[in-house]
Amino acid sequence: MVKSTTIIGLRHRGKAALGADGQVSLEETIVKQNANKLRKLYHDKILAGFAGASADAFTLFERFEAKIEEFRGNLPRAAVELAKDWRMDKYLRRLEALLAVLDKDHALVISGNGDVIEPDDGIVAIGSGGAYALAAARAMKSHSDLDAVAIVRKSIEIASSICVYTNDKIIIEEL
Repeated sequence: MVKSTTIIGLRHRGKAALGADGQVSLEETIVKQNANKLRKLYHDKILAGFAGASADAFTLFERFEAKIEEFRGNLPRAAVELAKDWRMDKYLRRLEALLAVLDKDHALVISGNGDVIEPDDGIVAIGSGGAYALAAARAMKSHSDLDAVAIVRKSIEIASSICVYTNDKIIIEEL
């Protein structure tokens, strides 16, 4: 199965930033180093990124984008409605992917179980290097003067130095 890995996003000082490494792996083999796992949605007001099985993630992106349009950019409502569909639909329940979605007011993870999680600290992290990037982002957000983009970049760099499924070919989007 083709898998995509580390995504980290946060809201900080009135900005939202979402970043991803570029690595795509097929089991233990790197098949791509410069993949773009991020999208700007709904008139460039929402950021979304995926980790997990690539084909599954693209399916979820399409479904999520439709929900965002249906609910006119209301991120929490669209996420909950997608999660409901995810739990009810026999096909969607088999998808192995996670979405991290942000706007200036919300940072959410939509899980493979159909859960919607809004972390207290406004930091979302998914994928194999997500825990490393999350720890780094929490430390930098609390103990540095870095802006959102710089925290996201440095968090992925740290994750890439630890996780073999994360590289340092970083793409970042900002709101």
